[in-house]
Amino acid sequence: MSAIASQLSPDADLDWWRGGVIYQVYPRSFQDTSGDGIGDLNGITERLPYIASLGVDAIWISPFFTSPMRDFGYDVSDYRDVDPMFGTLADFDRLVAAAHRLGLRIMIDLVLSHSSDQHCWFQESRSSRTNAKADWYVWADAKPDGTPPNNWLSIFGGTAWHWDPRRMQYFLHNFLTTQPDLNFHSAEVQDALLDVARFWLDRGVDGFRLDVINFYFADRHLRDNPPLPPEKRNAQIAPAVNPYNYQEHLHSKNQPENLVFLKRFRDLLDEYPGTAAVGEVGDAQYGMELLGQYTRKGQGVQMCYAFDFLSGSGLTARRVTEVFRHMEAAAPEGWACWALSNHDVTRHVSRWNLDEQGARCYATLLQCLRGSVCLYQGEELGLTEARVAYEDLRDPYGIEFWPEYVGRDGCRTPMVWEASNVNGGFSTARPWLPTAAEHLGRAVGLQEARDDALLHHYRRIIALRNGSPALRQGAQTDMQAEGDLLHFVRELDGERWFCAFNLGSETASLHPPDGIWAFMPGVGGTDPGRVLGGGGMRLGPWHYTLLKSM
Repeated sequence: MSAIASQLSPDADLDWWRGGVIYQVYPRSFQDTSGDGIGDLNGITERLPYIASLGVDAIWISPFFTSPMRDFGYDVSDYRDVDPMFGTLADFDRLVAAAHRLGLRIMIDLVLSHSSDQHCWFQESRSSRTNAKADWYVWADAKPDGTPPNNWLSIFGGTAWHWDPRRMQYFLHNFLTTQPDLNFHSAEVQDALLDVARFWLDRGVDGFRLDVINFYFADRHLRDNPPLPPEKRNAQIAPAVNPYNYQEHLHSKNQPENLVFLKRFRDLLDEYPGTAAVGEVGDAQYGMELLGQYTRKGQGVQMCYAFDFLSGSGLTARRVTEVFRHMEAAAPEGWACWALSNHDVTRHVSRWNLDEQGARCYATLLQCLRGSVCLYQGEELGLTEARVAYEDLRDPYGIEFWPEYVGRDGCRTPMVWEASNVNGGFSTARPWLPTAAEHLGRAVGLQEARDDALLHHYRRIIALRNGSPALRQGAQTDMQAEGDLLHFVRELDGERWFCAFNLGSETASLHPPDGIWAFMPGVGGTDPGRVLGGGGMRLGPWHYTLLKSM
């Protein structure tokens, strides 16, 4: 165990992740200290006191590894170094040490399913069919007519196969053509990737966010995917205009061999007590089932998140109950990490057209649900999806499908720290993406000065969750949807909460369960002082109440 890793308190909770709150930082857009318009590791270190002030347990940092940046860091060319635009390994070490002094854990984003085509592994693999790394990537011969070996599609559009004239074969890429898929059927590949994880664990990281965890293995026999009936298609993983939604991806991902590799990954984590991993499950049809498989106790990662609350469909009371009932049936022992926004989807305030009260309601709901929580930078400010002109787009996904789908740049614009300049305190130079003018009025500096600001609401509800074993790790029972009204009970070791949320635009009537309940002031919500007949109460549109059993 490294000296950096040991700086956290020795009596720290080894199961901190269970019910923990994780704050996602997209480093390109968080804070620039070098003056090049791109955020960096030193910028994160500079802003650590702000993150700690939120009360979160950990920070998830999106990729900062050496990369040609075709997919902004999710195409890694060196897993063991920092890209110069973000800083150095020494900068990273200082970041980890500073975070640990503040009681924050650091989780880094490991992209294991694929690398950059500039990675030395791929450069060697493509050089011949007989070199030492010839089978480190997924290669296949063309069909007799020269077409790709099967019908698999790329999430970024078109076929998932790209012809390489050196090997006279196709290689698999589930994403960009510059992101070739590694061959996890090779034991050497697995060993090399586990060594990468060990490298960062020895440097002091407290865990990982595992990108597209269900994409690691492809079918050995490269069988065609069957078509997906139109009534089963949804746009959770890819935009509706993408033909990727037309297939049931039975063979290009979600393979059973993944469970064996995840057990090896878990065994490695267990060598470093207190570390944890959260896996991103990228599947629109089987996400919850995979979550259950991948988070089995001691057999896989500690937690996973699917896209149930990240999709474009409204998060209604009925939808929440359906998700949890599905989880109870498909993953009764699984552990979810819930998120409303991240770097890949439209910010939820815009996605669901929320006003200030709606944003408070959903933020509170997220902190009351059973599971862990991921917050995305700027979510605590109520940032909307930024409008980015076509000429300013950087995301290859958006450029490919524009204007029907404008890509992910709108949720990746710079963090706004102050309203005194056009760059929001992010950089002294022109940012890599324009700072959204509409965000300046929600800058951190302005909200710090207002006790009623959304930023302070996030702090209060996170503090409430942290101070309540029942809300953090307790059971969740009696979840019901009555029209737009959602309510449920959280309880643990005699502590019991009744949580109710009106997720609609009309006033709703509510009758708490029998018992003596005390309203918890300080986190907003409706005080049930207006008693109706039989001890009931009313919740206005987008209002909520949190009652604790006495």
